[in-house]
Amino acid sequence: MTENAVATYPRLLGDIGGTNARFALIRQPGAEIGEIRRLSADTYADPAAAIDAYLTAVGGDRPRTAAFGMANPIDGDWIEMTNHSWSFSIDTLRQRLALSRLLVVNDFHALALALPFLPTDELHQVGGGVRLTARPMAVLGPGTGLGVSGLLPNGDEYLPLSGEGGHVTMVATTAEEAAVIDKLREKFVHVSAERLLSGPGLVNLHDALAAVRRQPVPGVDAATVTAAALAGTDALAVDAVNMFCAMLGTIAGNLALTLGAKGGVYIGGGIVPRLGSFFDRSPFRQRFEDKGRFRAYLASVPVFVILSEYPALLGAAVALAQATD
Repeated sequence: MTENAVATYPRLLGDIGGTNARFALIRQPGAEIGEIRRLSADTYADPAAAIDAYLTAVGGDRPRTAAFGMANPIDGDWIEMTNHSWSFSIDTLRQRLALSRLLVVNDFHALALALPFLPTDELHQVGGGVRLTARPMAVLGPGTGLGVSGLLPNGDEYLPLSGEGGHVTMVATTAEEAAVIDKLREKFVHVSAERLLSGPGLVNLHDALAAVRRQPVPGVDAATVTAAALAGTDALAVDAVNMFCAMLGTIAGNLALTLGAKGGVYIGGGIVPRLGSFFDRSPFRQRFEDKGRFRAYLASVPVFVILSEYPALLGAAVALAQATD
């Protein structure tokens, strides 16, 4: 490591979503990611206020460089978050924090960079065969929104993809799914995958399914729907979460075909890891492989649920290392 690289420590890492902002530090070369804290984004007027609160809480030397994964498109200096009220200039934030470098990438760009470094005991496989080395990997995850990315081999390294695949048009495979999507078209001009495959999306799906079945619309949140499905106490909730998993399988299979993801498909975000064995029993895997002539192709592709608690922070560390070391 060069003297210039050593001078980039301490390094501040961030994973900023629509609901929570997670921060951590690498204090010195060779040190592990530590001092991880999760803050409610709604508590702070802007990211600088959240970061100042974090740094005050952990104390010590101020960071010299930083990298954040953010649940938002990153296109130039100005950021307006899709699922939160924060908007800011990257360079102004850098100056306010007195950083020599501030790198901001899409959160699933960061998550993609973490994939080769995730421990195997923090990955739960859902079907498929053995992941192949030096082959593309795909990653997606429903949370506050629907993140989508991939990792493409490039010699001895990988190149992450930064896109907005969560906003592709959602398509139906069954008549009831088509009816649910049609019902949501009464509310949204464009029914994207994210409108169904996210926390708010699960509520949309649940309520639309109730309306299609001419049942009362309960008006509950995603956590309540998920809890009722896992407990098996509400048939509508069970069917809604199963439809959610099936639709996620449709999108994941499409992504695997698009990228040729023989290196595996990885599912992150805050929802699927909480489903546990329900997800294993759900229609996800059947729908993932349900691609006609390419069923056998997809049957060999392994899918992994990411169980790591803070994988995007690891990806932010990788991104910063690539930019500075």
